[in-house]
Amino acid sequence: MHQIVDMDNIASLIAAQKTLPGALLPILHAIQESAGYIPAESVPLIAQELNLSRAEVHGVISFYHYFRQQPAGRHVVQICRAEACQARGSAALEAHAKAVLECDFHATTKDGEFSLEPVYCLGQCACGPAIMIDDELHARVSHGKLNRLLQAKRGAQ
Repeated sequence: MHQIVDMDNIASLIAAQKTLPGALLPILHAIQESAGYIPAESVPLIAQELNLSRAEVHGVISFYHYFRQQPAGRHVVQICRAEACQARGSAALEAHAKAVLECDFHATTKDGEFSLEPVYCLGQCACGPAIMIDDELHARVSHGKLNRLLQAKRGAQ
């Protein structure tokens, strides 16, 4: 599952942002928004254009869990791990999701359908545990509700 990286597009994204103060984070956000992840091939170009080492660029990418270094699955499942959702059972929901999807956080299912990500507040503190699948927010998510949501996404091919 190797994707072709559009380096011309990445170069234009870097050029558009490189004069901003603290340009590295805006550049990384722009690349991820466009490509869906930060391709390894883009790191040397970013480093060169910002006069940084490759290690500095990679360090920022690997420090922030938001940035993906591999393409995400077709659907991204985010489970809230903030305190309010923890108090309402998100740890058990997290364990259930990992078992059902057979992958850990920051990973993608073998079939490429789902990536599982932690998130630290979806703003649904009074009605947790909360999750987001793609851009759809769901509250009061039980094991059964998660199963139904995942099945609906699988069936929406």
